[in-house]
Amino acid sequence: MPASRIPSLNWLRVFEAAARTESFARAAELLNMSAAAVSQQIKALETHLGRDLFVREAKRVVLTETGRSFLPAVQQSLYSVETTAAALFGTREEEQVTIQMVSVLAIGWLAPRLARFEAAHPGIRVNVNTANLVSDFRALLPGRDADLQVAFGSATDFPEGAERLMGETLYAVAPPQIAEAIHSPKDISGHLLNEVATHRSGWHQVLSGADGTDIGQCRLRMVDNTPLSLVLSASGDGLALARAPATDFLTGRLGLAAVGALAPVRGNQHYHLFTSQTRPLERARSCFATG
Repeated sequence: MPASRIPSLNWLRVFEAAARTESFARAAELLNMSAAAVSQQIKALETHLGRDLFVREAKRVVLTETGRSFLPAVQQSLYSVETTAAALFGTREEEQVTIQMVSVLAIGWLAPRLARFEAAHPGIRVNVNTANLVSDFRALLPGRDADLQVAFGSATDFPEGAERLMGETLYAVAPPQIAEAIHSPKDISGHLLNEVATHRSGWHQVLSGADGTDIGQCRLRMVDNTPLSLVLSASGDGLALARAPATDFLTGRLGLAAVGALAPVRGNQHYHLFTSQTRPLERARSCFATG
């Protein structure tokens, strides 16, 4: 019975190249090896697996049924390694900065600015991870640690030295035809309200200053992020709260209009920027932090 682990991962590279080109000689050229070495490594892999992977013909090799079944898994694994290596390490000529950001800010604020930043700084590539909860910013997986983090909360939630970037202004939005039909705060009671469970500021704050409304009498749907609440509203499924400036891009693209019968309110938390506690602030990170 063959061992579970393949002793040499290079055997897989050789197998994939030979399968793709249907030629040991051509695979040898691609891999800068001799045809004899390719043949030997293929034979070693077949011996290890206990199955033939190729039928050797006069001028080419053809995958067996077993070889055809094995090839997709090998290609996917090799491509995954190459893609991850390219994403993590890039080229020697470019610097990389990895930023972890609250998802709504990444989608609604960073996205329309990122291309302009990279065009202005062609030697820097920005990788982006998203999160929502403060705890998410403290529990990064190995290999996904960020150079810069932008999280949302109160100053006491973040490391000493975290820089306050911006606050938020909340206002109700809906498709234009729905927004125009709401003439007074009392009309809100006839609509479903999409509430984001992870935010401390929400509909209770917006409605507290509106005469004739009682949040206890409203129908609320709980969702876990602002982009989802905005998309639901854009589809005609309830009202949502925009959170300027983080959602300005999204509300515009979704065609949402402000509900004029409800006054905007300031949120009580802010976005904060802080840097990795374990890495020095390299040029790329410093450049991104300062815009």
